[in-house]
Amino acid sequence: MASTSLLPKTISPFLTNPPSLPSTHFTTKPSFFIPSADHHLPCTRKPSILTPYAKKKNPWIDIFDDGEDPDMEYGSLFVDGKQDEDTRPVDNPNNPYGFLKFPKGYNVEVAQLGLKIRGDVRRCCCMVSGGVYENLLFFPVIQMLKDRYPGILVDVLASDRGKQCYELNKNVRWANVYDPDGDPEPAIYTDMIGVLKNRYYDLILSTKLAGLGHASFMFMSSARDKVSYIYPNVNAAGAGLLLTETFTPDSPNLSEGGYHMYHQMLDWLGRPIYNVPRQPVPPLRVSLSRKLKEYVEAKYRAAGAEKGKYIVIHGIESDSKASMQSRGDTDSLLPLEVWDQIADAISGFKPVFVIPHEKERENVEEIIYNEDIGIVFITTPGQLAALINDSAGVIATNTAAIQLANAREKPSIALFGSEEKGQIFVPNAEEKKCIIVSSKTGKLKDIDVGAVKQAMQIFDMSLALV
Repeated sequence: MASTSLLPKTISPFLTNPPSLPSTHFTTKPSFFIPSADHHLPCTRKPSILTPYAKKKNPWIDIFDDGEDPDMEYGSLFVDGKQDEDTRPVDNPNNPYGFLKFPKGYNVEVAQLGLKIRGDVRRCCCMVSGGVYENLLFFPVIQMLKDRYPGILVDVLASDRGKQCYELNKNVRWANVYDPDGDPEPAIYTDMIGVLKNRYYDLILSTKLAGLGHASFMFMSSARDKVSYIYPNVNAAGAGLLLTETFTPDSPNLSEGGYHMYHQMLDWLGRPIYNVPRQPVPPLRVSLSRKLKEYVEAKYRAAGAEKGKYIVIHGIESDSKASMQSRGDTDSLLPLEVWDQIADAISGFKPVFVIPHEKERENVEEIIYNEDIGIVFITTPGQLAALINDSAGVIATNTAAIQLANAREKPSIALFGSEEKGQIFVPNAEEKKCIIVSSKTGKLKDIDVGAVKQAMQIFDMSLALV
């Protein structure tokens, strides 16, 4: 008895070679197949879709969701282009919560159809992890939101130190103190969830590396889109189930990315979609109020400095949190003995030392032998930006002072522990009128003072151009 195979027999291809038919019966060759890429069906309208963001959706959320359809055609109302300015009624000025003025008999539902179809964003909340340095570098992301979504309202949740930055940003509506990296009490945690739910956000952005816990916090906010960085290791397990979009950094310390630490988020926000071309990444810029300028001017005049005739020195060694360091570069403060040698080489300008705490004033007066110096006590980034704005230039380590000098287009000398750090935190230094001086030993305290003295020619050049 012949043994029969348990394997299924090979099925011959169906209609792969259709029988030849007389040409007298058919004028065209019949086809039983879906058209290939070379045989498109006639279309009266050319597809206007641009290349979508090529990232597959989380299969755990919907196993049948493979992302956007590249063959989908757009062109109807509420689909193409950017959103319009919000046409809602004005807010009630007498109500602290900003309730709208609705006439009697009118329906309160005034949301446009584009809010759902096109993905418009009317309200956005940004949860920014880190201190002053990280929040300053987040400014281009906020500007990107304003450019990409006209009429958007941007709110920020940040640490107590990070919140101080937003007096320099006119694009932020509300800034609340809530440290994403902290361990809040249950009452504060649940209260913040209620605040986020009551504001009805369309989009929440987070720069904190999310695990299941932080992803749950964002999920409970009831926002339509929840976008966050996640851990690049096993700690991210489960976070993707609750988030709309995730970014995986190269390192568990996001700040090690330097100036472009948020490049993945910027790339996603500025992606070309719905007939909107790729949005260019805006530069870092800060705005200063007249009240802030006048307050700081009184401070540096009391220290004996005049507008445009002093050099700001920032980054003295201290244990104060107001030093405004980056989490990605812990070796970014210099001892006063090294600053003394640098201050002696400054000619034609008055060195103004910025101290982060009043207890440092006595140390500066004792160690710095140059009597023609000024000492200014400044703890907030807004005051530091105003001080830099009226100066002739800045000499600083890798603190917020360097980024503020670049934002106000002031000449600066940046002191780094290594050349690699300098390129990461201050890219395109020549375009920003910044000279990077790095240590050859990898330690900031061993920096070549002679190289710093030679770089001071940039201040004389800027003075000659005025």
